Amino acid sequence: MKLLGPDDDRNDRVLTRKAVLSIMAGSLVTLIPVVASVPFLPPFGLLMFLGWRLFKPGALPVWAAAPLGLSDDLVSGQPLGSAALLWQICSLMLDLVDTRLVARDFWQDWLLAGGSIALCLTAGRVFASSLSAHVDTALLLQIVVSVALFPLATRLCTALAGREDE
Repeated sequence: MKLLGPDDDRNDRVLTRKAVLSIMAGSLVTLIPVVASVPFLPPFGLLMFLGWRLFKPGALPVWAAAPLGLSDDLVSGQPLGSAALLWQICSLMLDLVDTRLVARDFWQDWLLAGGSIALCLTAGRVFASSLSAHVDTALLLQIVVSVALFPLATRLCTALAGREDE
């Protein structure tokens, strides 16, 4: 898929815009003030990115993970470049899986998303805090909540993509 080139179809451009805007809106959810004794809020930007990447692999080019991750870094307060690097690694990993597997079902997508979420949150913890910090229980709770919410993110991506025959 050529992104915004002369050969692009109008529907491809609209789908790409929907994907980018929904991922950035998911990243902005972290700005909502939530009072919690344990930080369990999932990374909604990452969930939306994985939802689009696994539901419609052609909606975003592989390189789009880096700028979207950078915009997530800017609003989430993580060290600058951490999400850009981790989202790009996940995107390349998912692209590799796409070339190896002929077809995937929902359970395989959920397993791939769960591994990607666990990788991003665990590596983000290494980037953001010292290893002596006792945040492992909260991190495990955040991973479980994020993996459990992935089907809802996929459902939202499906609703935003609309029907194929339009």
